[in-house]
Amino acid sequence: MDKMSRKTIKTATIMLTLIVCMLAGTTMALARTGAWVDEVVFVMEEDQNKAVARIESGELDIYTLGISQADLFRRIQDSPKLAYEVSYGSYNELTFNPAGPVFSGTGKLNPFAVPAIREAVNWLIDRDYLTNEVLGGLGAPRYTALNTAFADYARYADTIRQLELKYGYDFEKAKEVITREMTKLGATMSGGKWHFRGEPVTLIFLIRTEDERRIMGDYVAAQLEKVGFVVDRQYKRGADATPIWNASEPSEGKWHIYTGGWISTLVNRDLASNFSFFYTKRGMNSPLWMAYSPSTRFDEVSLKLESGDFSTMEEREALFAEALELSMKDSVRVWLVDRVSVWPRSADTLLATDVGAGMSASRIWGMTVRKDEKVGGRVTIGNASMLVEPWNPVAGTNWVYDMMIIRGTGQQAAIPDPFTGLYQSQRVKKAEVTCIEGLPVTKTLDWVDLNFIDKIEVPGDAWIDWDAKAQRFISVSEAGKAGLTAKSKITVYYEDNLFRDTKWHDGSPLSLADMVMKLVLAFDRAKPESKLFDASAQVAFRSFQETFRGIRIVNEDPLVIEYYTDQVYLDSEYLAGDAANIMWPFYSQGPGAWHVLALGIRAEENNELAFSAAKADKEKIEWMSYIAGPSLAVLGKHLDQAASEAYIPYAPTMGKYVTSQQAAGRYASLKKWNQERKHFWLGTGPLYLEQVHPVEKIAVLKRFEDYADSAEKWAGFAQPKIAEAELSGPSVINRSRGATFNLAVTFDGKPYLRQDIDYIKYMVFDAKDALVLVGEAEAVADGQWQISLSPQETGRLPIGATRIEVVVVPTVVSIPSFESLQVMTLP
Repeated sequence: MDKMSRKTIKTATIMLTLIVCMLAGTTMALARTGAWVDEVVFVMEEDQNKAVARIESGELDIYTLGISQADLFRRIQDSPKLAYEVSYGSYNELTFNPAGPVFSGTGKLNPFAVPAIREAVNWLIDRDYLTNEVLGGLGAPRYTALNTAFADYARYADTIRQLELKYGYDFEKAKEVITREMTKLGATMSGGKWHFRGEPVTLIFLIRTEDERRIMGDYVAAQLEKVGFVVDRQYKRGADATPIWNASEPSEGKWHIYTGGWISTLVNRDLASNFSFFYTKRGMNSPLWMAYSPSTRFDEVSLKLESGDFSTMEEREALFAEALELSMKDSVRVWLVDRVSVWPRSADTLLATDVGAGMSASRIWGMTVRKDEKVGGRVTIGNASMLVEPWNPVAGTNWVYDMMIIRGTGQQAAIPDPFTGLYQSQRVKKAEVTCIEGLPVTKTLDWVDLNFIDKIEVPGDAWIDWDAKAQRFISVSEAGKAGLTAKSKITVYYEDNLFRDTKWHDGSPLSLADMVMKLVLAFDRAKPESKLFDASAQVAFRSFQETFRGIRIVNEDPLVIEYYTDQVYLDSEYLAGDAANIMWPFYSQGPGAWHVLALGIRAEENNELAFSAAKADKEKIEWMSYIAGPSLAVLGKHLDQAASEAYIPYAPTMGKYVTSQQAAGRYASLKKWNQERKHFWLGTGPLYLEQVHPVEKIAVLKRFEDYADSAEKWAGFAQPKIAEAELSGPSVINRSRGATFNLAVTFDGKPYLRQDIDYIKYMVFDAKDALVLVGEAEAVADGQWQISLSPQETGRLPIGATRIEVVVVPTVVSIPSFESLQVMTLP
């Protein structure tokens, strides 16, 4: 990205304003609870240009596809009717089908079953071209699984920069490797095209059409054609592509490559789990992920990082370095670009936007969206795609646009801060985090207390496993694990009136049964003895078991729990957030009340529906949906049966937390809800799902009047303090004399406080892009830092062009800033 583009983006970022309820020091009193607005209507609009025009005309208020088109960004900037937010967590990649090398379904060759061919695609792609020409500078080249705008990229920038240089664009090298490996597969070159078993090797390329991926896909297809492949370019919308790349069995051979796009769901301060998610079976419960087969060592390293199996920052750094190298060798994904995303809205509309996740993945959008600082009214939101896959809390849609709607209907006990990513308390009074001595864990926020001790022993009565036949938890003592220890113990104190103030949308009060059910399903679906067993759930569960050391309900009302784990995060707020949400009934794909889930449990046990796409595909049954389609009749049938029986799922355990009378009341409330709204979707969030029309692509949310919190609760955010850096110094370095460079760090034209900077790393590269020096700048004063190179250090620099790069890492916002300076080294 050129310097002018950087400054434009920085200016846009500074303009990023969430909700400001403090005017001249006076708090605006607001008696309203829940959402500011009365209604939110979601409609589909695939075309970004049309979406912007519809906002200008007043048809839409918000568009939730982050825009990375430079010309469209300029139009938004120039319009007095428009405003925008900026985020840094969207990215594009190439997803490969790893099955083969010969598809069992078609007998056709799949070159991407070979890791070396996938690795070679890194050299085939000119990421600078994609960034500058396709995105117009609104982004950055991306080579690894680490987002270039997040903290871990800055932390390991020296390692990553060397990989970026190693895997830079080199067409001839890519061609050489592909030729070698295709020959090994038995393919032959004829007429400039690869052939296998007498036919041209044709790659089925699923290219998304809604955004810049269409242009990127055409570029990649052209590059593949240049090295001898025939490319079948299949242009598809997300709704049409997803059932093929994510839900079909890879060995069937319905596709080879897909233009993947992702949005981080928060400002992620810890990217250690990215390797497990993107390269191993532990990532998702879908046929594609089940086909991943990383090398044994890569799998081991990924699991260690995911579970925090390290004791020092040095161990963590070594694991990251190895994982980064192995991930490039594996390359089931080839990363293309990190996007700077512009999120357009009308000038009179406000909502909380996550600087990493943007609007569509914001956890608190539903609590903050409004018009002109007023209560009431309607907001209309345009989605690029929606209602693509079935909704169910356990293993339903992971579609980002649907998940935005879903998040508006729910809440979590702890929620990530939209600027820093640190978890803030939502339904928790406080958390006490105790770690063993020596772990690299720190504390920032007041709701968490952090202490260190020599040893943490797990109590004998803590739950550690599940007996699927007896349908009861197994304690540490019963499991024969007396003396079991953990690296961390987290005690969570929930709100005193949690079970009275928090209600499901059908009016049912939240109960401890809802929270216990979440634990039950986490264990039961992974147990072969269970009627609900799902093989696709086993992989993630085994990963969970690697670090889970027990959980104990200390007090039922007010609720206090103890959570024991070997998981290591650098931030104690992450540990507290995990513990607070471990039992909270917001599942991986949405909120779930026990009586709603009971219907799905009965349906899956009866082999009529399945929670996961993988099991539905395997059993040739319907993927369960609580909002539409054939599932509704099945769920309705089981509601009637459950009501007549006062059915309590997993009665040996759940019967301790819910009575038959309470069960009957819950089912009656759900029956009334379904009769009025024709779906079974319940949450505890500020908005409820009033209407859903999958064919018309419309969803209507309304304000939930029984939501406990004031609408102002999440309204106190200021501007994210994205640092601006300017590096200056001599244009010529004398190798024998050393050199000093000055770095000015500011925000909004004012010096950045030293206390708000975590560290500033510098790297010095020679003319061949070899990394020569790495170090940290020293603070001189607020906003002033210095890089001092000794004569011994400059003596290591080769004569010629030299480049100094700096990475500024603040503490108050988890988005690093970058700057560089070109100088000349002389004898």
